[in-house]
Amino acid sequence: MSGVTAVLFHKRLLAVLMTGLALTGCGDNDSAEGPGGVTAGEARALNEAAEMLDARAANAASALTDNAQNAVSE
Repeated sequence: MSGVTAVLFHKRLLAVLMTGLALTGCGDNDSAEGPGGVTAGEARALNEAAEMLDARAANAASALTDNAQNAVSE
């Protein structure tokens, strides 16, 4: 590579790297504090956990109702 070609290559490489670096800041910010002092990622995880617990409670209530109905019919 000649001197001029090397300089152009390095400038283009630097431009590509800087563009990539600038784009990394364009996504969602899960570390920003939201309501209740938790981050957006933590709030999402808490909501998912609450949904899972609600589903388990509904399944347990359904199973208890089914067992009670089976016991009465026997």
